[in-house]
Amino acid sequence: MLIKKITKILVGTNNTGKLKEIRDLLPKNLEIYSTSDFKIKSPIENGKTFKENSLIKARYFSKKAKIICLSDDSGLEIDALEGAPGIYSARWGGKKGDFVKAMNRVFKELDKKSKNWKTKKIKARFICALTIYGPNQKPINSVGKIEGYISPSMKGENGFGYDPIFIPKGKNMTFGEMKASQKYKIDHRFKAFKKIKKFF
Repeated sequence: MLIKKITKILVGTNNTGKLKEIRDLLPKNLEIYSTSDFKIKSPIENGKTFKENSLIKARYFSKKAKIICLSDDSGLEIDALEGAPGIYSARWGGKKGDFVKAMNRVFKELDKKSKNWKTKKIKARFICALTIYGPNQKPINSVGKIEGYISPSMKGENGFGYDPIFIPKGKNMTFGEMKASQKYKIDHRFKAFKKIKKFF
C-alpha cells in the first residue's frame, strides 16, 4: 500500500477523453502529468481482463516516467453480443480510434443477432478498471460498473467513445446527451475512482 498521500501523478492514457475525465476527478491541488508530457507511447495491451490491461499500462508508464501512475482500462459489454466488444472496445474503432465506426459495428453485430433489436432493451454495461502503480509500491486496483441499455441510434455530442449509444439504467438519455457534470456523478470511472480517492 502507498504510505503517503499522492501529491503528483502520471495519468497513463493517450485517450484525450479519458484524460479529461480523470483530471476532473482528481484533486485540484495534485500535480498531474499526461503521457504526452513524457512522450511515452502506449504499451501492447495483451491482458484478458480490464484489470489486467489497466495494470499493464500503469506498470509500463510508471517505469518509463519513474513516478506514480494512475491507469484506466475500460469498455462496453453488451449481453446480446456475448460481452463484446469488452476489452476490445477501442480496437473496434480501428487504428485511428474511430468510435463512429465502432458504434456502427455494434449496430451491425446486433442486426446479425436480430433484425428487430431496436424494439428491445439491449442490456449493456460500462466497466472501468483503475490501477495505481508506483516504484517499489504494491499496485492498487479498483473496478467500477454502470448498467444500462444500447440506444437504437447515436444521440448527443458530449462525452467520448461509446457514450452516444449508452443509456444508463434509470435515465432517459445517453451519456452523449448528458452534461459532463451529470455523467461524472454516476459513471463507471467515477465509481472506480471513489474506491481509491483516499490515496489522494
